[in-house]
Amino acid sequence: MGQSMIDLPSRLLRNLEPWRNAAHWRVAFSGGLDSTVLLHLLAHLAKSESLPLLSAVHIHHGLQAVADAWPQHCQSVCDALGVPLLIERVTVRSGASLERAARDARYAVFSSLTKANDVLLTGQHRDDQAETLLFRLLRGAGVRGLSAMPRQRSVGQGTLIRPLLDVSRAELEAYAQAHQLSWIEDPSNQDRQFSRNYLRHQVMPLMTERWPQAQTSMARSAAHLREAQGLLDELAQIDLTQAATAHEFEWLGLPSLELAPLAMLSAARQRNALSHWLEPLTRLPDTDHWSGWSDLCEAAHDASPIWRLADGELHRSAGRVWWLSGEWLRTPVIGCEWQTPSSALRLADNGRVMFSGQTPAGSLQIRYRQGGEVMQLAVRGHRDLKRLLNERGVPCFVRGRLPLLFRSEELLAVANLAGLDGPEHGAWKLHWQPTDEDQGLS
Repeated sequence: MGQSMIDLPSRLLRNLEPWRNAAHWRVAFSGGLDSTVLLHLLAHLAKSESLPLLSAVHIHHGLQAVADAWPQHCQSVCDALGVPLLIERVTVRSGASLERAARDARYAVFSSLTKANDVLLTGQHRDDQAETLLFRLLRGAGVRGLSAMPRQRSVGQGTLIRPLLDVSRAELEAYAQAHQLSWIEDPSNQDRQFSRNYLRHQVMPLMTERWPQAQTSMARSAAHLREAQGLLDELAQIDLTQAATAHEFEWLGLPSLELAPLAMLSAARQRNALSHWLEPLTRLPDTDHWSGWSDLCEAAHDASPIWRLADGELHRSAGRVWWLSGEWLRTPVIGCEWQTPSSALRLADNGRVMFSGQTPAGSLQIRYRQGGEVMQLAVRGHRDLKRLLNERGVPCFVRGRLPLLFRSEELLAVANLAGLDGPEHGAWKLHWQPTDEDQGLS
């Protein structure tokens, strides 16, 4: 133990080598054992090594009365080490899982603080990794979940690093005692009603008594599973490249995939590719809910099936699957007068419209399709709008929110559809910017 403890600073430095040129290292400092040791190690390394700017952040959840003393403790530790500390108070939403809600509140702050070229350092160690693997195994997680905690991942505009994942809790305790460090013992860590604490205090000691190397072996399994997940991600990228084809409705600004290349894959490969694609957009469905994807694929050719997920919907239309969220799921308000056609008109829950070229005269209105609309075309005479939209292959979910320009009861133009978006000889065109929201990351 003594040798590995002496070795701890150099191991930490080796683990952080790729990030030595970062602008800022910020330690997520709870005041507990793990983050106290991490902060102490870094503060002492900074005296002899050229390291990035070092600081700490303490998140005060205010969930238990005893926690009110923790910010002061953290401040005194940081003052003694000469490390600047930021204390952030958060409100934890009550719900089914207090642990999850507290974590979400914490990471929302971490995301907002972590700028480009910043590194956020957290103190999770090898025992935490083994507990995470076992916890997720008991919840029926797949390869991604059983990869446990990654050594690094994106947070905010920067990177989150867990540099102590190859260090045991026993090593951290030995270091803390040798340096006479004081740390906070969170009473909730002893509460056996929390599943993780039950694993930590009841299950793990029994396992390590019988198999002393259990935690090391489990951490190694998590690393193997992470490598397997890496291969699945590479396969997903290959499959998604085949499906991410160009199409004539790029201007919608919506994430979409061509269905035919996906449909040619095995069911498992479809789920793998789609999970990879959906992960930044929504919380992923559990195994039982993937039937929604089968229903979407197998619906009749002329149907417009929808798969509702936690943070949006997947629609099948015009030979593609489309991700819709935010404003796209709200029904636009019917009809509005366009008082000043020389400037853009903002539409409720539907982006905005504007003219290019000479503005048409008269009293103008923007409406949405109700059914039965007819448009006068120079060459073809009167045509049903429904038929015109069918000819263009306009996705079903777009049809009810395509801005239609009326002068009195005359349908003058359909935004963004070439040949229908203004007069034949092009004195003006009607343009629609569908949404001001970012349809990407939720």
